[in-house]
Amino acid sequence: MKTVAQRLLAILAVSCSLPVYADFTGKVVAVADGDTITVLRDHEQVKVRLAGIDAPEKKQAFGNVAKQRMADMVFGREVRVQDRKQDRYGRTIGRVWVTSSECRVSDCPKTLDAGMGLLTVGLAWHYKQYAKEQPAEERGQYSFAEDEARSKRVGLWRDADPVPPWEFRHPNK
Repeated sequence: MKTVAQRLLAILAVSCSLPVYADFTGKVVAVADGDTITVLRDHEQVKVRLAGIDAPEKKQAFGNVAKQRMADMVFGREVRVQDRKQDRYGRTIGRVWVTSSECRVSDCPKTLDAGMGLLTVGLAWHYKQYAKEQPAEERGQYSFAEDEARSKRVGLWRDADPVPPWEFRHPNK
């Protein structure tokens, strides 16, 4: 029979080997494209891929517009990242929150979801391949935002036949 100390050691060993995901804050120091940013957190740069969206690639129609819109929202600003997981490239996958640019006081809460911001103006797709990883309410909001942008024909939805980034990246699939 195991002692209490042995059980605690076993639990500790397992819990130390599991990844820890937690919200963190930091300053955005780079914007790679419409859905990937770099956040300076405790003197460490963390590459963050926004969860739930896929923005056009830089060489794709609206790619540079999406990157610029993301930069306008977050570059040089403090953000809060809801860390969800890491992808195979070591990037943090998370929801990114920033203070609205309309706030005029110094201690405004971070209430603007940057991914939702791109969806709303028609500069990203709701990444339905990973939608099951989103909480149901968020999944519904993201899907609705894309549908609204499509119906209003804003951003990339002005094109007659916009190519999703996952098809642009892998044209033979």
